[in-house]
Amino acid sequence: MDALSLSPLALFLQAGLVGKIVMVVLGLASIWCWLLIVESLFGLTRLSGALRAPQSPLLAASDVDGYNESKIRLAGETVSERRARVAEKLTRGHVEILMKAEGGLANLAVISSVAPFIGLFGTVWGIMASFVGIAAARDTSLAVVAPGIAEALAATAYGLAAAIPASIAYNRLGAAFSRLGQRMIHRAADRAADFCRDPG
Repeated sequence: MDALSLSPLALFLQAGLVGKIVMVVLGLASIWCWLLIVESLFGLTRLSGALRAPQSPLLAASDVDGYNESKIRLAGETVSERRARVAEKLTRGHVEILMKAEGGLANLAVISSVAPFIGLFGTVWGIMASFVGIAAARDTSLAVVAPGIAEALAATAYGLAAAIPASIAYNRLGAAFSRLGQRMIHRAADRAADFCRDPG
C-alpha cells in the first residue's frame, strides 16, 4: 500500500458502501463539531466583553427588568428581601443570555460520546469484510485482508477525528461558561444592590 492510498480521500474511495456511509456521517459530525466550537467561542467572547463593560447593550434588557423590579414595593418587605427579589429577577435574565451564548455546546457532548461508537461500527464492519474476503479467497495473505483492515482503521480514525475535538472543546468551553455564569451571578447581585440603593 503506497503513501497516497493512506490519505483520507483515498481511504474513503477504497472503502465499501457501509464504510463510506460511516465516514460521511463522521465527516459531517466533524464539520458540525467545528461549527459549534466557533459558535460557542463567539458567544463566550461576546459575553465576556459585555461583563467587562460598565453598560452593555447585551445586558441592557436584563438591567431594565431588574431596575423596574426594584421600583416595585411590597408591603412589609425589607430592603434585604427587595434586593434578593431584584437579584433573582436579574439572575433569571442573565441565565437566559448565558444559555443563548452557549449555543450548541451540549451537542459537542453528543458528538464526543457518539462518534467513537459510529467509528467502532465501521471498524467492526471492516473486520467482518476482511473475514468474508478470507473465506471467499481461501487465503490469509495481506492482499486479501488489507482492504477490510484499512477500511476498519479508517473508520476508527474518522471517529476519533470527530470525537477528540468535541470532547476537548466541550470540557474547556463548559468550564469557561461555568466561570462566566458565576461572574454573571455576582454581577446580578451587585446590580440589585445598586438599584435598591437608589432612592425612589
